Amino acid sequence: MRQLNQFTLKQLGELLWGDSNGQMLNNYISDNLVVAKNPPVARLLSTLSEDTYVLPEMRIMILTKGSANPTINLIPRHFEAGQAVFISHNSIVQFNDYSSDIQGFGISLTDELASLALGNALPKMLDGHVRDFNYRLAPHELQQLRELHTLLYNIMQAHQRHSQVILHLVSAFLWQTDQYWSQHESESRSSLTREQRLFTDFVRLVSQYAAQEHNIDFYAQRLFLSPRYMSTLVKQVSGKAAKQWIDDAIVTRIKVELRHSDKSAAQIADEMHFPNPSFFCKYFKRMTGMTTQEYRERRVGQH
Repeated sequence: MRQLNQFTLKQLGELLWGDSNGQMLNNYISDNLVVAKNPPVARLLSTLSEDTYVLPEMRIMILTKGSANPTINLIPRHFEAGQAVFISHNSIVQFNDYSSDIQGFGISLTDELASLALGNALPKMLDGHVRDFNYRLAPHELQQLRELHTLLYNIMQAHQRHSQVILHLVSAFLWQTDQYWSQHESESRSSLTREQRLFTDFVRLVSQYAAQEHNIDFYAQRLFLSPRYMSTLVKQVSGKAAKQWIDDAIVTRIKVELRHSDKSAAQIADEMHFPNPSFFCKYFKRMTGMTTQEYRERRVGQH
C-alpha cells in the first residue's frame, strides 16, 4: 500500500549533490547528517512545493534572507529572515509559498545520530512535547549559531577528523538552539495573557491530536477548562471557533491521506477514529462540498 510521500535525508543529499551550480561544495552529506552551509533553499522548496511530505528526520534551519509560509503538522506557519526553525522527525510539511530570495543554513540528522551526540541528556525541544517551532534570534544568537555551524562544517570537511569531535559539535549546536528557544518561549509566554497562553496550548494540542480526537471535550479536559469556557476563549483570541480549528486540522489530514495514499475511505475512517465509513464520508462532504472519491479524482487529474 502506498503511504505518504517521504522526504528523507538521503533524498535531501541527492538534491544537494545534484546542484549544477556547485552548491554541493557548501554542504556536507552523510547517511546520518547533512550540514548545509549555503544550500539552494528556493530550489529545494520548489521541488517540495505543491505536494505534502513526511520528514523522517529532524531539520533545523536558520533563515538569513527571505520568507516562507508553509503548513507544518497541519498548522499554517510563517518563517522569515532572522528566525530559527525546528521541525521534528515524522512531521508533515507542505511548502507552497516562499520568496525567491530565501537563504539560510542548517543541519538535518537522524534520531540515531542525535542519540549518539546527546547521550542520556535530552534538550527540551527533543523531549516530544513539541513537533515544530520557529522563533526570532537576536543578532548575537544568530552569529553564535553560525559560528558553531561553520566549525562543524569545517571539521567534517577536514581530511582527518575524529568522530567524537563531530558528535560533540552536533550536541553543542542542538543544545545552543534549544537554549535560545527555551529563553524565547519563556519570555514570550510571560508576556502573553492567560487567555493567549491557553490558546497557544490549544493550537499545539490540535496539531498533535486532531487526527484522532475530534471532540472539544478532549481539549478542554487537557487544558483543565470547561468546554464552554474554552470555546469562548478560543473564539475571543483567534476570531475562529474551537470546533473550526479542530475541523480544519481533521479535513487537512484527510486530504493528505486521500491524495498521498491509496487507503480506502473505510481505512482512513477507522484510523482517524470516525464511528463508521458512512459518517466519515458525510463529514467530508459537509466540510468540503465534495465526496472523498471526487476529491481524490480531482487531485489526481491535476498532476
